Amino acid sequence: MEIKPINNEADHENSLIRLASIFEAKKGTQEGDELEILSILIDKYEEEHFPIGMPDPIEAIKFRMEQMGMKQKELAEVVGLKSRVSEILNKKRRLTLEMIRKISVQLHIPTDILVQEYAIS
Repeated sequence: MEIKPINNEADHENSLIRLASIFEAKKGTQEGDELEILSILIDKYEEEHFPIGMPDPIEAIKFRMEQMGMKQKELAEVVGLKSRVSEILNKKRRLTLEMIRKISVQLHIPTDILVQEYAIS
């Protein structure tokens, strides 16, 4: 087992190829240990070089509503008036702290996503 840091794209590509070749390794074996360590190194490299940003709060709400099969009318029961929901989803009105709390609980969206800044139309 020869493990070294992943410093560039070539190292990353080679690490992915090696990971694929030992993917079925049994835990507790030499290849199993290599698999575990290599996975950690790849994850660290990808977090640093290919970060994934937080989603837009309103897009997160729309996505979650779609996942849950929720209509605007049902979201209105959570945040208030149906017209208010329309304004929020069209980015004409900002979410209030109270709305953020309710949406977080009802739609299971983390508050750190909902409190982000977003442009109002």
